[in-house]
Parts: sequence; structure tokens; C-alpha cells
Amino acid sequence: MQLKKIFILAIATFITTFLHSPISFKALTPVEPVLAQTTADRKAEADRLYQQGDQQIQIGQYKAALEFFQQALVIYQQIGDRNGEALSLNYIAIVERARGDYIQALKFYNQALNIFRELGDRLNEGTALNNIGKVYEGLGQYPQALEFYQQALAIRRQVGDKSGEGFTLGDLGSINTNLGQYPQALNFFQQSLDIFRQIGDQRQEALTLNSIGTYYRTIDQYPKALEYYQQAFVIFKKLGIRRGEGTSLNNIGDFRRNQGEFSQAQELFQQALAIFKEVGDRTGEGVALSNIGRVYNHQGQYPQALKFFGEALAIFREVGDKVGEARTLRYIGSTFYQSGKFVEAEKTLRDGIELLESLRPRLSDANKISIFETQTATYQLLQKVLIAQNKSNEALEISERGRARAFVQLLQSRLSPSLQSDENIPIVKTEEIQKNAKTQNSTLIQYSIISDGFQVAGQQKTQESELYIWVIKPTGEVTFRKVDLKPLWQKHNTSLKDLITTTRASMGIDDKSRSMFDVKIVNPQDEKVQKQSLQTLHKLLIQPIADLLPTDPNQRVVFVPQGDLFLVPFPALLDEKDKYLIEKHTILTSPSIQVLELTRQQRNKVKQSSVSEALVVGNPTMPNFAAKIDEKPQKLATLPGAKREAEAIAPILNTKALTGDAATETAIKAKLPQAKIIHLATHGLFDDFQGLQSAIALAPSKQDDGLLTAEEILDLKLNADLVVLSACNTGRGRITGDGVIGLSRSLFIAGTPSVIVSLWSVPDSPTAELMTEFYTNLNQNKLNKAQALRQAMLKIKQQYPNKPLNWAAFTLIGEAE
Repeated sequence: MQLKKIFILAIATFITTFLHSPISFKALTPVEPVLAQTTADRKAEADRLYQQGDQQIQIGQYKAALEFFQQALVIYQQIGDRNGEALSLNYIAIVERARGDYIQALKFYNQALNIFRELGDRLNEGTALNNIGKVYEGLGQYPQALEFYQQALAIRRQVGDKSGEGFTLGDLGSINTNLGQYPQALNFFQQSLDIFRQIGDQRQEALTLNSIGTYYRTIDQYPKALEYYQQAFVIFKKLGIRRGEGTSLNNIGDFRRNQGEFSQAQELFQQALAIFKEVGDRTGEGVALSNIGRVYNHQGQYPQALKFFGEALAIFREVGDKVGEARTLRYIGSTFYQSGKFVEAEKTLRDGIELLESLRPRLSDANKISIFETQTATYQLLQKVLIAQNKSNEALEISERGRARAFVQLLQSRLSPSLQSDENIPIVKTEEIQKNAKTQNSTLIQYSIISDGFQVAGQQKTQESELYIWVIKPTGEVTFRKVDLKPLWQKHNTSLKDLITTTRASMGIDDKSRSMFDVKIVNPQDEKVQKQSLQTLHKLLIQPIADLLPTDPNQRVVFVPQGDLFLVPFPALLDEKDKYLIEKHTILTSPSIQVLELTRQQRNKVKQSSVSEALVVGNPTMPNFAAKIDEKPQKLATLPGAKREAEAIAPILNTKALTGDAATETAIKAKLPQAKIIHLATHGLFDDFQGLQSAIALAPSKQDDGLLTAEEILDLKLNADLVVLSACNTGRGRITGDGVIGLSRSLFIAGTPSVIVSLWSVPDSPTAELMTEFYTNLNQNKLNKAQALRQAMLKIKQQYPNKPLNWAAFTLIGEAE
């Protein structure tokens, strides 16, 4: 949201005032090439350089600012001025964050934090913690950001830093807005506003008012948003803070643009531009120019839009703002696309993708996932541009390039430890995709959900536009089809996401419950409603490509979903002749086509392993668990059916089931690397907030809490050919462009090529029957994993023909053989 980005820029500028408050500077004097002889002279020189850097950052000249701070840092280090060193490191981090280099920003912030702690400087320790939180928030790593903000808040309250407390409360308001925790967000903002009013800091009061305006805009209370933006503007104008005036005008202008009031928006952006030029704020100038270009674009005045975008782009490149540069390249690409200049659009967007991908190396896996969430629009737009040129194969390559990149990098580095950097991930070409389909001997189906901006009831909104579908046959033939999604919201007041939710609800799946202690399975709706829902999804997702699918039901079909399509019960989709999809096809899923190539390599690797035992766990003594931070932990309910399931399966696999107290987390973790087949029948706990806290419930002991999390699984080295998570919601997690961040992803990275997981809370008895049938098929009938699962589903379906809730929950991800 452009409005939010503007506010963040304003915060980045104004926070600098109190960051360097421990040092007092005299008026600026030009830095002269004088050889300083004394420590005092050298300190004065460093102080001047530091202040020069501060001046450059105030006007958005990041490259120049970085040079001054780096020079100051060297001198402070040479003369042993630890305070100056820490403050310089803090500012270098601010510059690196503004330029989009998050890993460098974290590195320098942490160095500054360590020095502040060494000096016992609690005031600036709080500042550094808060700044680290802002980096994590910018990356979308909200749990880490919250942790650092809470630490900062505690310190600032301890030392009586009221201004810092107000800042951190404001940041907590912003992050809770992003999380959709609106009552908490408003509470934090109000506390922040009260503090700034109490201490008489009107500038920060105005910034907080701007932030509250953004909050109200986020929850679609536009009159309220405008009211707060205007209050902020009045204060900035009264105080004569011209940069603040410009920021407020930009916010109000973006509000007007969003409402379709283009002439008023244009006037406000022009006023903001004039102010930013007056005060020398190059970054603000770039933002204003970009906003003016967007208004011209909305009005179809493409040459004018390109002119202003071009000027903004030059400024972002000048100041080293890579994020702003990439965003502007997307705007330019969109303008070329809308004006029919597809070749120019393609080149611009490819440049934008290269730039975006340059921001990801060296980030942690979690941060790569989160930053990618902010970059998906460019990949979507380039797909549209390529389809407009009938380059459907190249669009498939971009669709594949725009998903599971962090997953692929981690898998690849585990398979080949010498390949650690992002540069070693090959860009998949159509030839490799075709080869993959042939090697897998499967029909691959890749989906891509395309969204567009539309004027809806006079407001600019992003809505689902089309569904792109590619079918790649084992022969190498690639076919592209597309489905128009606009009628869903234009005529039926729904969306693809809503359809998936209502379909699951019609089957009896309760996705609203957020607690493991609530009832998870609800009564299915009327069979007619369920049937209609499953047929509607089939019509959108399967019918357009039905003629391309194999006629032999034993031939494999691998679905590569995107977004909420990961929650689709593909086996239960119903055609117009009332046949379930599982009756006609053997089904698997994968987060990307490239992942399939890597899981095949993992399969070959585990084949060479000497392990041969099976590990079967059922109904361990349950641990305590709190579904929410503010809830008291409760003991999870026992699962007698899971115990019966494990005891029925164990003889088939020539092993003994571990149940009750024997199935401790410590014992199971020790056995996991030694097992060829792993079957865990217990509670599954899914985390759609971060993903890595999704967990399998095991028996607790003195050494552990009994919750084997996705994050802990990442550290294991598995040799299992197959892992079956026979529990509730084990295929769930945080849905991202990198796939579902949860248990299945962690198991693949730990080394297994095949995982079976569930997409909802599975009924006890039918699941036990299904799993017993699955292993019988796998062991005695010599079927591959996908065929064995299909036959098990069909067997249980005979008992529950109209209740797919009982048999369609499980999906095989990865390798069938």
C-alpha cells in the first residue's frame, strides 16, 4: 500500500533526531583534508563527518550519507570512541535498511546494540532493539519484530524514555494493523498519541496521527482516515515542518487517488513535490513523482505517466533506494502493458525482477520467504505481459520462478552442500519442465492466480482477475488455458478464496476455530450444498483442462497450487456426472515443479541409505499446549483411535508401535534419522502466523515440552523414504509464495522425498481404516505411494460415499515411487 510506504519513509527520517542525541554538534563546517594530530582533533573530524551524514540522510541522499558515516566510523574506532562508533553503526544500518539491504542493516544494528550494552547505555539499547524490530517488520517477520519491540518497550519504560516509549507503541500499533489485530492496534496508537501530547512533542504527535489515519484506511473507514491525515497536516504546518507537510499531503493525495478523485489527488501530490524539492528531500521527491505518475496512469494518460515514473526512477537510483526503484519499474511496466507496448513492458519487468532478486541473497530462509511476499506483483504482471504476446511457455517459466525459491535453495543446499548461494539456483526453462514431467511420468498442472486493480464502487481495489493453468504431459506437450475469475466478484459477490472456504465448510470442515480445544469437525451442510460447492470448484479448476488429463486412472496427476489453492480438496472435486476426481485420477501435489526434481534426487539419495526400520507412533501421552499467547496451556485430548491405528499398522511394517509414555519427543527425535518409514498418529498443531511453530504432539519429558515443531525438524537429518503425518491439519501452515510454511516443508528439507499430510481435522475411525488400507496396498499389493493412497481413499469412500470429509483429507506431496 503506497500510503503506508510513505508513512514508513517519514518515520525513517524523523527517528534520526533522537538516535544521535548523546552527541551535541556545532554548526556544520565543510570537511577539509586536514591531517588531525590529536585525539580531540580526530574526534572533531569524526563528529563533522557524522553530522554531514546526518544531513545527507535527512534529504534522502543515502549513498553520500553512507560514505560520511563509514568515514566517521573508522575514526571513532581508531581513537577508541565506543559511543561514536555505536551511533555511526546505528546510522549505517538505517541507510542500509533504506537501500533495501536488510542483512547488512541487521548486522550493523546488532553491532551497535552490543556496544550500547557494553557501555551500559540502556537508553540507546532500547533504540537499537526498536530499530532491529523495524527491519524484521519490513521483512514481514512479525514474530521477531514483536519480540524486539516488546524488549525495547520494557527498557524504555524502565529508563523513563517517554519519547522512545511513544515510538515503540506506535510501531506496535503498525504491526498489529498488519496482523489484522485491529483493537490492539488502535490501543497502541492511542497510548503513543497520549504520550506525545503529554510531553508536548507535537511533531511526533503529527506522525502518530498520520499512522492512525493509515490504520483507519486499512479497515476501510475512509472519512476517519482523512480526518487524522488532516489533523497531522495542520500540526506540521503550524510548526513549520515542511517535510512533515509534504508527507501529509502525500498521504491525503494517495487517499484521494484511491477514492478515484484524481484531480484533487494530482493537486496534492504536486504540492507535496514542491515541498520536497524545497527542503531537498530527494526520496520524498521520488515518492511524489511516482504518485503523480500513478494518477496519470489511472486516467489513461500514459505518456505523462511514463515521464513522471522516469523522473522518480532516476531519483531512486541516485539515492540507492532499490525497493523504490523496483516498485517504480513495476509501475512503468504496468503502464507499458496498458498502452499495448508489450515488448517494452517485458524488458522493464524483467529488469525489475532482477533487481528484486538481488535483495534476497544472504537473507535467512524465513526472511527470504517474507520479503518475497512483497514482490509477487511484479511476477504476476510479467506473466500477463507474456500471455498478451502469446508467450505462454515463457509465462510458465516466470510462474515457476515466482514460487518456492527459498524452498528450492534450501533443498538444493542440503543435497549439494557446496551450493550455498542464491546465484547457484538455476532459472528453470521450459525444456527442464518438460524433462521433469517425463522423468516423473506424470501430468503436471500448474496454477497461477492473477490479480488486477479495478474501480469498485468508486474505489481502487485489487481483485482476482484470471486463473492461468498450464498442463505439461509426460510427452513434453505444454498447453496453456485461462479462466476468467472476474464474474465471481462482479456477478456473484464472492471470490476464489471464498469459494474454497465455503466448499470446505460445506464438507463439515471448521476453518474458523483457532483453538485445538474447540470442536474441529462440524456437521456437513445439506448434501446438495456440498455437491454444488464441489462441482463449482471442479468447473473452475478442472473442467477447463479435463480433456488434457490422462484417461488411465493409474497415471499420475501432480497439482502445483498457489495461494489458497493449497487448501482445495482435489480428490473430492465433483464433475457434472457426480464422479469424484480421485475416481478418475491418481493425485499428488507439489509447491513447485522444480521441487519435484529435487525430491527425485532425495529419493535416489535415501535409496542408498542402509536404514530399514519403520517408526510408528500413536496416541503419545499428550503435552500441554496454548493455542494463543494469552491462553493458559491445557493438556491435549487423548486419541484412542490413533493408538488403535498405530497398533494395526505396526505389524504390517514389521515393527512395534510406540504409544503413551514411550513416545517422548526426545526418544522419537533420536529414532527419526534411523527410520525408513515414519508414521505419526497424534495431534497436529498448525501455525498460519509464522509456520515454523506448527508442531506434532509427542509425550513430554524432563528434556522437552512434547511439541516437535517444524523449526526443530529443520535441524534433523532424515533417511526416510516416506513420512506420514496421520494427524489433524498437518498440511496446513502459513501460505506464502514459497508454498505452505509448516511441517511438510520442514520434512522435505530434513531429507525425505515423500510426505503424506492432512488438510483438515480428520475423523478418528475412518482415518485408522484408511491408513491401514494404505500400508496394506503399499506392502502387499506392490502399488506406489500415490496409487496406494488412491485405493485406500476409494475403499473408505465406499463406506462414506457422500462424506469426503472422512476420506479426502490426505494428500501425497513429492515422490510417488
